[in-house]
Amino acid sequence: MRPLTLDSLNPALLKVEYAVRGELAIKAEKYRVQLKDGDTSLPFDRVISSNIGNPQQKGLDQPPITFTRQIAALTEWPALAELAPDVFPKDVVARATELLSEIGSIGAYSHSQGVPFIRQNVAKFIEERDGYPADPNHIFLTTGASAGVSLMINMLISSPTSGILIPIPQYPLYTATLAQHHGQPIPYYLDESQDWATSIAELEQALDKAHKANIVPKALVIINPGNPTGALLSEETMTQIVHLCEKYSLVLLADEVYQSNLHRPSTHPFTSFKKIVCKLNSHIPLVSFHSISKGVTGECGRRGGYFECHNISEPVVALIYKMVSVGLCPPLAGQIGVDCMVRPPKAGDESYELWQKETRATHDALASRTQTMSDRLNGLPGVSCVPSPGALYLFPRITLSQAAITAARQNGKEPDVFYALALLDETGICVVAGSGFGQKEGEWHYRLTCLCPGVDEYVGKLETFHRGWVEKYGEA
Repeated sequence: MRPLTLDSLNPALLKVEYAVRGELAIKAEKYRVQLKDGDTSLPFDRVISSNIGNPQQKGLDQPPITFTRQIAALTEWPALAELAPDVFPKDVVARATELLSEIGSIGAYSHSQGVPFIRQNVAKFIEERDGYPADPNHIFLTTGASAGVSLMINMLISSPTSGILIPIPQYPLYTATLAQHHGQPIPYYLDESQDWATSIAELEQALDKAHKANIVPKALVIINPGNPTGALLSEETMTQIVHLCEKYSLVLLADEVYQSNLHRPSTHPFTSFKKIVCKLNSHIPLVSFHSISKGVTGECGRRGGYFECHNISEPVVALIYKMVSVGLCPPLAGQIGVDCMVRPPKAGDESYELWQKETRATHDALASRTQTMSDRLNGLPGVSCVPSPGALYLFPRITLSQAAITAARQNGKEPDVFYALALLDETGICVVAGSGFGQKEGEWHYRLTCLCPGVDEYVGKLETFHRGWVEKYGEA
């Protein structure tokens, strides 16, 4: 019998890379197992998973929102309302009852596009946020935002010359999905000197290079707030981006999953592309993505999200429906999580005071950690870090000496990967090297989350390691 080998599989899959769960994360997991098995030979007593925006992961421990968990409990086991009549607030019981009357059992398949009632609530959320109507029939509930992104990229890649503009640095989902579906990434570089701003001139230059390479640009990806940069777009820049999409007939893919992770909302507010497109009365095709995995909800494991299609024709929406129906439906637990995200308690509800306290505490903790971390990282020799106004990460730039670069090359590693591996080996802190997100030639970065509690100890380890690194390899 012929064995199953890599050579017998789809060759496109061999090109897929996803640094967030790559070499560093795999090694970190091995260390975690060693520690659990009682190994005391390591120079640290725990692994800190700063490589991924997974707020409720053990060790990061962002508290879940009580309201969301109570709704989840009562929809999983409705009898709890009677078995524990004094435990659940009245608005929680009413909400769970309402949802169950629309859903039935969460153990059954729902509509492939998502529970209609929940899609109606998503549409109301969008209307209240933006001031413009949303059509529930053009909203698709998904297994996290990633599933929607992958689906849309799959549908847009009509030939091996189809390309999609992606920001550099970018979330590796985009390059991985393009590789899987034989598409071409068209990179455009964000401007670190301007707090990771998006430049229209840079986008024009990227499009010109694509055309000269016989690549057909199909869509533009914008991540706002940015990942890994945390940058927020101004309305002026967003308007210019919409006009660019009009000029080049591009579909705009707006990744807005961090829209509620705002550390300085008074100076760096979030505005959706849906609002800008409607305000301009533009006819560009727009697909906007959101998720329950980020924000203060942080329910990554429930796998809930949605995307909204705007200015997308009915035949295309029908094709999207056909494609999602192949997967039957997104998880009901995730759909219910979406409903909790877009319909939080209101003032006067029994749950409101606790919900407000919990969400405010999470926002304050993230903003404080982000500021503390960026301030202290900027105090290190050869490190510069833009203080992120949004999302969950920092993306510091590290200037490496020639000795460090040579040592990395001798070990067959990219210099920032070599740095990150050494950081993990010495401190147990797992970050993601900047080369996994993309960066300019000759520059080196790493991404780390601002989710870790005990920020003084955590940053102290980063500082001690970096100073030891400089002592070993010298300054650039």
